[in-house]
Amino acid sequence: MYLAKPETASSGGVLVLHSWWGLNDFFRGLCDRLVEEGFVALAPDLYDGRVATSVAEAKALRAGAGASRKEPVYRYLIRMIGELQQEAPGDVGLLGFSMGGHWAYWLAQRPELPVAATVSFYAARGGDYSKSRSAFLSHFAETDEWVSAASVKGLERALKRAGREHRFHTYAGTGHWFFESDRQDAYVLAAADLAWDRTLSFLRERRSGQQGHRAERHTVD
Repeated sequence: MYLAKPETASSGGVLVLHSWWGLNDFFRGLCDRLVEEGFVALAPDLYDGRVATSVAEAKALRAGAGASRKEPVYRYLIRMIGELQQEAPGDVGLLGFSMGGHWAYWLAQRPELPVAATVSFYAARGGDYSKSRSAFLSHFAETDEWVSAASVKGLERALKRAGREHRFHTYAGTGHWFFESDRQDAYVLAAADLAWDRTLSFLRERRSGQQGHRAERHTVD
């Protein structure tokens, strides 16, 4: 895992869930960026230090995630939430990317977990959110071969049924991984900056207890 925390009192804890590339320098740097904004950030390592640089390598790592662990991935992530709470008491935020976004949605469905805010990038997952304690902010690419329109609509229906606050944003001229600056074939600076600003605002809102059942439909920015 990678833990980063400010020297003074924090604005709360955020669990950063990496995409299928692994816990690489980008996601460690993202934790450092969160610290600059006053958050404690903890990034679990689902691949035990291994990282991928190609799609083929990433597929192989994802397929074997947890194979070498003594505990299942879901138990490891729940334990990491506990570790984060030791550093930043109170409810936590989740920030997940692609594969990590899928895990963020799974964790957010668990009523026993102290999740107040869930932010995902290019990920969608159905399920039962009726007992979730979280609000949701979802960032989507305009053109995404890895996330279908049907899965996004399914997520929206599930959140609506559950009465959960959710905000969806779709970014014009982007594809999968548009936020990750080390994916130069996909990175879009303007969209990444806008999504980052929205993410910080959302995490701060939830930390200050500004809750509700607000829903925003998809927008192309």
